Amino acid sequence: MKMRTLLPCRLSGLFLWGAALLIGSILTVSCRGQDPTLRFGGQIPPEVDVIYERGLGWLAANQSADGSWRSSYQGNGVTGICLMAFLASGEDPNFGRYASNVQRAVRSIIQSQDASTGYFSNSMYHHGFAMLALSEAYGVVDESKLWQGAKPVRSIAQSLDLAIRCASTSQKKNRWGGWRYSPDAYDADTSVTGAILMGLLAARNAGMDVPDETVNAALEYMRRSTGKDGGVAYTGGFGGMGGSMSLTAIGALVGAVSKAKETEQYKACLQRLTEELEHQEGGSHAEYFRYYMAQALFQGDYNAWQKWNAAKITELKDLQKDDGSFNSNAYNTGMSLLALALNYRFLPIYER
Repeated sequence: MKMRTLLPCRLSGLFLWGAALLIGSILTVSCRGQDPTLRFGGQIPPEVDVIYERGLGWLAANQSADGSWRSSYQGNGVTGICLMAFLASGEDPNFGRYASNVQRAVRSIIQSQDASTGYFSNSMYHHGFAMLALSEAYGVVDESKLWQGAKPVRSIAQSLDLAIRCASTSQKKNRWGGWRYSPDAYDADTSVTGAILMGLLAARNAGMDVPDETVNAALEYMRRSTGKDGGVAYTGGFGGMGGSMSLTAIGALVGAVSKAKETEQYKACLQRLTEELEHQEGGSHAEYFRYYMAQALFQGDYNAWQKWNAAKITELKDLQKDDGSFNSNAYNTGMSLLALALNYRFLPIYER
C-alpha cells in the first residue's frame, strides 16, 4: 500500500505509518514555511506510477536467491541501488508486497561485508552505494523480521559502523583526502568520492557517528576540484577542467546535503546545471547522470527540477522495455527508477 504523504521516520523498527498520517498536516504547516508540495510531493504523474510499478516488478522477478542482483556492474552497490528503488516507492518495507525483496537485499549486503575491514566489495563505488542504501534502510526496516529463519550476522547499525570506519581508514591512506576504486588507493577522484560522501552523509542523517574530519576532508577535496564555472575535475584534486556534467551534479548534490549552499563552488555548480537542463549523457553514463542530476536539481532549484523531471518521465517511458526493465539490466533499471523517485519523496536523503 502506497502512502505518499508520509514522512519517513527514523525509528528502531517499524515505520509508524498511522502516526505519520496523524501528524502530517501539523508538520506541513510548521516546516519553516516551506511549500508543502516541495516537501511531501503533490499528485504523482500516472506515467511515473506505471514506469515504477513495471520496473519494480522486473527487479523483484530478477533478484537472486541470495538477495543480490546480477548486473554488468557486479557488487554490493548494485544491490544497494535496487534496494533503494524499493524503499523509495512508498511500499511498506515490512509488510508490503515487496517486504521479502527488501529483507533479502539488506541481508545480502550485510552478509557480503568483510567482517574485519567493513568493506563492501567490489570497489569503493559499491561501498558508497551499499552504505547509502543501508542508511536509508536503518530505522525503517524491522530488524526483528530481518533474520527470520537465518542466523543473524550483525545489525544494520553495526554494519554501518564498520562501513564508516572502513571509509575513514581508507581516506587516511589517501593523500588527497578522497577515495578511488580500492580502499588502499593513494589517489582519488570526485566520482568515487561523491559516492562515499553521500553514504557518509546519509549515515550521519540516520544518527550514526560519522567523524567530522572524514567528511570535512572529502568536502575540501571536492571544493578544490571545482572551478569557477561549476566544472568539477575528475581527478587531480584541483581545477575543474575537463569535468563532465555528471561530476558537476555530484558536486552540487554533496554541497546541498552537507549544507554548503552559500559557497561559491556550490552556486557555480548549480548555475551550470540549470543552464544545461537539456544536457544528455550517452552510453553507460546516462543512468548515472540522471540519478545525480535529479537529486542535485531537486535540492537546489525546485522549479528547474520540475521542468527536467517532466522531460525525463517522457524519456524513460520510451526507454523502458516491455518486460519493465531498462536494458535488461539491474543497474540500469534501479538507477532509472531512482531518477524518478523524487516524485515520491520517501527516502530520507531526499529531504531538503
